[in-house]
Amino acid sequence: MIKTNLLSMENEFLEEINEFCPQDEVEVSLIFTQNGKIFHYDISVNGKEYRYDYPDESTNDLEHKRYVKRYAKLGLYRSLSDSLKITLEWGALTGIRPVKFAYQYGEGFEKYLKEVMLVSDKKADIVSRIINAQKPYYTLDEDNCDFFVGIPFCPSRCLYCSFISNEITPKSPVLEYTYALIKEITEAKKLVKNLRSIYIGGGTPVSLPINLLEEILKAVGENTNSVEYTVEAGRPDCITDDMLKILKDYGVTRICINPQTFNDKTLQLLGRKHTVKDIYDKYEMALKYNFSINMDLIAGLNGENFDDFKRSIDSAVSLDPDNITVHTLCVKKGSRLKETTDRLDDGEVPQMIDYSSNTLISSGYNPYYLYRQKYMAASLENVGYSKPNKECVYNIDTMEEIAQNVACGANSVSKKIILGENRIERYGAPKDIKTYIEKVERICEEKSQLFK
Repeated sequence: MIKTNLLSMENEFLEEINEFCPQDEVEVSLIFTQNGKIFHYDISVNGKEYRYDYPDESTNDLEHKRYVKRYAKLGLYRSLSDSLKITLEWGALTGIRPVKFAYQYGEGFEKYLKEVMLVSDKKADIVSRIINAQKPYYTLDEDNCDFFVGIPFCPSRCLYCSFISNEITPKSPVLEYTYALIKEITEAKKLVKNLRSIYIGGGTPVSLPINLLEEILKAVGENTNSVEYTVEAGRPDCITDDMLKILKDYGVTRICINPQTFNDKTLQLLGRKHTVKDIYDKYEMALKYNFSINMDLIAGLNGENFDDFKRSIDSAVSLDPDNITVHTLCVKKGSRLKETTDRLDDGEVPQMIDYSSNTLISSGYNPYYLYRQKYMAASLENVGYSKPNKECVYNIDTMEEIAQNVACGANSVSKKIILGENRIERYGAPKDIKTYIEKVERICEEKSQLFK
């Protein structure tokens, strides 16, 4: 629990406490005052008192709020770390986009991360590597735009999944959703200026009947300009040769074949309806179409130890895909995992993440994007690794928020980037599929207003 006079930040403080220990195991007080251009934070943890003073470097109200929050979290981190004798790899750096934080800080960010925010040397190094990998793609232009299409259906629901994905059954509104989505795609294409990438995600888009997926591809249009075009093929059990051929015919350049693990026992536990052999078979099938291929893996899956995860990393590297994305298991609201687990044990997860980073970098992959989530094991991160010149533009643009995102589908979020004012306007579609279908015309109108 926590007592604080910064009431609007209370939930964020509780989340920071949770990174150290269960919230009910510690008593914390955080009181903020300001004297001139100096912030004062009086903090106590289980009765042990701390006092931190930081300079107010803000020049406007928005910056003032940002600095008050940043230094409050820094003071809280330092107090918890000292009292509980625990250090975290990301130090006091919270939020999902550490790389965006580094861009905003500017020159000297690595020193600031390590010396002020108390980020470990290896995590600061990953941020530096990512910024270097993003240089060919990182451009600021309000006309730049990515186009996203969401298909929230899957053959089954994974244990850790928090998306709105619905299992495909005879009663699923797949046909109605497809027609509504096509209507939105047709209108949304008018809002796109300088197209940077197309991304069809899910769910598992290729779990749709092939004729319906082709109708969606037709609505998006053939990729005659050869921009990056990704489709999350995802589940190996949904991938067929006919499906891959159609993707190629419409100009798809990149697909995701996501094992999550190379362990049959774990796949069964997760609720995935495929085997390790299927991963190898469908990867081999996809190679003849010359797609750039990404493979996702998860560190910390239920029942897996370091050797299990090591085997998965080594197996993925042996296949030699262009991209490998390594996720840290996270307890997400709405997932089946959340029903039985409030907090993940760190266990061997830090060793798993270290092994993945060391192995992939030594195998010729570069980290090129990174994000964090609440309630991740060991408070770590998700990192995308790529071979040189095979980075995913969509991932860079969306994670660093440097391009407009015109997004279609239930639960999709469109973003309008206003560079001159350093702010973002968002439009979120309804999460519920039935509501989305009923309101699609209104969604088209409101999204058009956002980008006018």
